[in-house]
Amino acid sequence: MVRDRRVIEPAWAREVERLAAAVAARWGLALVGLDVVGEGRRTILRMNVEGPEGVSVETCARISEELSRALDLHDPIPHAYTLEVSSPGLDRRLYKPADYERFRGRRVQVRLKQRREELGGRRFTAELEGLADGVVSFQLEDRTLRVPYDDIDRVNLVLEL
Repeated sequence: MVRDRRVIEPAWAREVERLAAAVAARWGLALVGLDVVGEGRRTILRMNVEGPEGVSVETCARISEELSRALDLHDPIPHAYTLEVSSPGLDRRLYKPADYERFRGRRVQVRLKQRREELGGRRFTAELEGLADGVVSFQLEDRTLRVPYDDIDRVNLVLEL
């Protein structure tokens, strides 16, 4: 499931993800991630899509309209919500284990679920070395840091100009 691991998944999230993936596929795009943020009437659904040639603002608007109609038809969400559709951007978040291999060698910004003494906190910037056997490796200055995948709250690519 592509989701924000920081929150407990609502019962309706899998149906929304299924619908979002189907709509993205009809446009020749892939669902990168679907975040559910907030609760009740303050729920925000953030859908990220990508394609081989990028995604235009116009395409995001059309996908938003089509997904809104599908959500209205199937009615999986029991309350009001806000839908946002966009491309993942240059500082994209890594959602799936495959992303950790795809972006191997890139600089990333990492936020862990809990503080680590050797880091002096729970955030750091490093080079991503990849994911193997449930452990993500990062090159952090002069040493390799290994972190269990489940201990990671969020990883984003660092925009390099």
